[in-house]
Amino acid sequence: MTAWGALLGALVGAGLLLIAARVRVIVRPPVEARVMPWLRDLPAATRPRSPEPVSAAAGVFGPVLRAAADLVERTLGGSASVRRRLERAGIDRSVHEFRIEQVLWGVGGFALAAVWALVRTLSDPGSAVASLLVCLIAFAVGVLARDNRLTAQVRARERQMIAEFPTLAELLALAVSAGESPVVALERVVRRSAGELSRELGRVLADVRTGTPVGAAFDALAARSGLPIVARFAAGIAVAVERGTPLAEVLHAQAADVREAGRRELIEIAARKEVLMMVPVVFLVLPVTVLFAFYPGLLGLHLVTS
Repeated sequence: MTAWGALLGALVGAGLLLIAARVRVIVRPPVEARVMPWLRDLPAATRPRSPEPVSAAAGVFGPVLRAAADLVERTLGGSASVRRRLERAGIDRSVHEFRIEQVLWGVGGFALAAVWALVRTLSDPGSAVASLLVCLIAFAVGVLARDNRLTAQVRARERQMIAEFPTLAELLALAVSAGESPVVALERVVRRSAGELSRELGRVLADVRTGTPVGAAFDALAARSGLPIVARFAAGIAVAVERGTPLAEVLHAQAADVREAGRRELIEIAARKEVLMMVPVVFLVLPVTVLFAFYPGLLGLHLVTS
């Protein structure tokens, strides 16, 4: 009887130890939660990603989507161009993930065309082949539409960066003129601003904090930027840091150039809009005006002749 009691006590103690060990593992914060506060300034592209939960749909359709993405990649090609546009658009995705998005857009277009084809086939059974062709065309249109959407995202982001550039350049020039170093001035501007260009400068600041030389960090910004003005800005700061040339005057001049270029672009857009505004005037307003001017005279002539 004593042996059975000792055995039961040992089993209960072992169970309690297992429960305590498991609770300790559950309560203990994960490695990511302990490390990520120290990596807060790193850009999103270099942060370690946490493993995302895999759903049942992803497990079932994932291999099919990846195979379709590989087929789209082999058919369209241009992975270097896609990677470049993803970087310029500030999208933290790989080329393969973008190809999967293209496949999903194509599947959406195929589904919409399939609904239309089903309704048409029910009323006209002989149009099944033409409906299938329309569905395939809709799939291709969806794939290409995602590519065009990426190009539009790049242009929108670059327009926003151009709009932000004069203000940020003036702030940097003001901080440098006050006696701060370029890195300290950059940190101050990034901390007090928001926007796409501010995120790019934050990425430069994060590279500098992780040991990259200031000139090399700004050279990387110039290399990955698709805007000549941003590339000149980065190259100017890199040269100023390496050779000790005056930086405030360069920043003021670049900000003035960007504002002048913005005014010229606004005038050009206004000129194009003025031509477009003439279309309804010539083809709608003018015919109605002529009709109202000549119709009473025509009516009077008709009454006289009759």
